[in-house]
Amino acid sequence: MLQNGILTGVAFPNIFFPLCILFGIAVLIPYLLGSVNTAILVSRLFYHEDIRKKGSGNAGLTNMHRVYGKKAAGLVLLGDVLKMLLSLFTVGLFFGMQYGPYAFATNVALYVAGTACIIGHVFPVFFKFKGGKGVLCTATMVLALSPIVFAVLIAIFVLVVWVTKYISVGSMTAGLAYPFVFARVLAACGGRADILISFLTMVIALLIIYCHRSNIIRLKEKRENKFSFKRNK
Repeated sequence: MLQNGILTGVAFPNIFFPLCILFGIAVLIPYLLGSVNTAILVSRLFYHEDIRKKGSGNAGLTNMHRVYGKKAAGLVLLGDVLKMLLSLFTVGLFFGMQYGPYAFATNVALYVAGTACIIGHVFPVFFKFKGGKGVLCTATMVLALSPIVFAVLIAIFVLVVWVTKYISVGSMTAGLAYPFVFARVLAACGGRADILISFLTMVIALLIIYCHRSNIIRLKEKRENKFSFKRNK
């Protein structure tokens, strides 16, 4: 992993310049990358349809799998993972990618970039601000920046889905658990989270719940689709 970035140790004439550079690299670029919604592109290029008008209406991995099958879902998986990794790598290239004990990323800019990419995925500027739910992008970010936390969250997700058979319930449960698991695991490893990083984990958790508001309604009305490896007819 990168330890020192291109801009590490560079002297700037005033605070304005590094703030502008930080905003451009850690916020603007990841947001634009996140706005490249793979599900919408795949549905338009290969099926001449808009995934947002199919199935649950969500431009994400689960809906793509239900509507178009495994190959389409695989392309979405690849695209969403790559755009998050590219966002994090760009920040690491310029500002460094430091990891503390037990493989926790300590650079705040990395978490800012990851959050910006997730927001871009949910509210893509290229597609009228209507995108996916950001769960896959969040999972990729957590895996890259704090793999121990990812292991705990994926275990929670799998357990909840196995018990309830609902992907949405598993996603919301893992999303809500993210800030708490992050804080507890980091404390158990002898570290302390930056205040901004802790705040961003809470923002992501609330954003995931907000994006699942239609799922919550369907769950109440018992209309939510249960998980299945089979493609819907």
